[in-house]
Amino acid sequence: MKHLRDENKASAEKRINIIKGQLDGLNKMIDQDQYCTDILDQSLAIQNSLKSLDGLILERHLTIHVSEQFKSNKKKAVDELLKVFKRR
Repeated sequence: MKHLRDENKASAEKRINIIKGQLDGLNKMIDQDQYCTDILDQSLAIQNSLKSLDGLILERHLTIHVSEQFKSNKKKAVDELLKVFKRR
């Protein structure tokens, strides 16, 4: 299980660095008064990157934490899953 955690963490860190670069690019576009729809496109790309990161974090949570909860406390696992889905 440790390998999965390390691989997942590395993927999350890589995505975060990409998002940081996208945010820097967005800031530069705004500073340079670039065309509004181009700025919106960059903003949407950042939002999609964040959704992708959310998916990765959710996958990690389900694989590591929720699967363990189902072994010991099924009700807690189900309640937590419902809570996560209500956030979306």
